[in-house]
Amino acid sequence: MFIVRWLLGRIILLLNAIFAPKKRQRPVTEQVKVDEQTRSLQLYQYAACPFCVKVRRTMRRQGLNINLIDAKQTEHQQTLVEQGGRAMVPCLRIEEDGQVKWMYESSDIINYLNQRFA
Repeated sequence: MFIVRWLLGRIILLLNAIFAPKKRQRPVTEQVKVDEQTRSLQLYQYAACPFCVKVRRTMRRQGLNINLIDAKQTEHQQTLVEQGGRAMVPCLRIEEDGQVKWMYESSDIINYLNQRFA
């Protein structure tokens, strides 16, 4: 089973690299504002997870520079469980007004990013 998952993960990564969506181009001043807003966001993810790839493709389409965190590392996995409540990816950590919100479902994350940055 491990071999099948590993192989499918590599196929997903290859296809994502070949068919990467076009990055959104904004005027420099507008991109600086968007980059400032995305500093409060972190995406906990696995590189070959199909749902994580789906979220990263949306981030690329929107031209968002969100910090990606590899949730396979023990300390990041512990952070997910301790602060977010679940060891599930993708998970978007949103810090606004001193409060932290954890968003887990890829479709919810995509809707949030599209509404906030579209």
